[in-house]
Amino acid sequence: MTTWRDVEPIPCPRPGLIGLALALVRGVVLFAVTYGGLLVLLLVRLVERPLFGQARPWTPHITTAVCRAAFPILGIRYRVRGRAMTHIGAVVANHGSWLDVFALNACQRVYFVSKAEVARWPGIGWLARATGTVFIRRDPKQAKAQQALLEARIRAGHHLLFFPEGTSTDGRRVQPFKSTLFAAFYSHGLDREMQIQPVTVIYRAPKGADPRFYGWWGDMAFGPHFLKVLLRPTQGAVEVVFHAPVAVGDFESRKDLAAYCEEQVRAGLPFSDQDYGI
Repeated sequence: MTTWRDVEPIPCPRPGLIGLALALVRGVVLFAVTYGGLLVLLLVRLVERPLFGQARPWTPHITTAVCRAAFPILGIRYRVRGRAMTHIGAVVANHGSWLDVFALNACQRVYFVSKAEVARWPGIGWLARATGTVFIRRDPKQAKAQQALLEARIRAGHHLLFFPEGTSTDGRRVQPFKSTLFAAFYSHGLDREMQIQPVTVIYRAPKGADPRFYGWWGDMAFGPHFLKVLLRPTQGAVEVVFHAPVAVGDFESRKDLAAYCEEQVRAGLPFSDQDYGI
């Protein structure tokens, strides 16, 4: 049986001079805005941290501004439906591309929860650490310590953003949510205080391109995929859909909560496997 994972990733086209020039301009501007913003964020954090400690009342606004700027730089249309919650809690979303980080940061103040390996990625790791990402390891021995860390961040008012699929996809589907991370929401009475907001990220490919154009999954390397997006003369669109937040205490278990959030996120996607014959 053929599945979406068996389909070969979209190859990066052979660029012409115009394509190379376009990619160079986009890449340089995006790099300058991203790492220029990082420098400003680090300088502001030098003042923010002694005054507010773990709280970050200023620096998330810098992250949001940089991520919003990324889409006009790349030429990608960007739209938001619904509103980000303000109540204490966490956010869960589908994971279809490295562009998710820009899309989800551009419309709300969140702190990503990521696998520990990301902290060591050149360039990306620096950005993740500076913007307050929580890194976790898939090690049962560290489960309690990591759960305590997640709880502390949530109680501090940080909206943590989880990708419960545990992997990225082609952007056209939602994989089953893993309920393990939801366990942190049921510790020490936290379930009586917090809410969860499901969010769907929708990618629409450029006209005439493969529907999975922005999808980033499996063993796909970041560099070639990033270059493919930079080279595209006409781009597609990304849309972020905020669903209604729900109280954790309304669900008897983490599995029930995970299943509900998965259903909400999947319902927000206008695609199906049949859209391109898989």
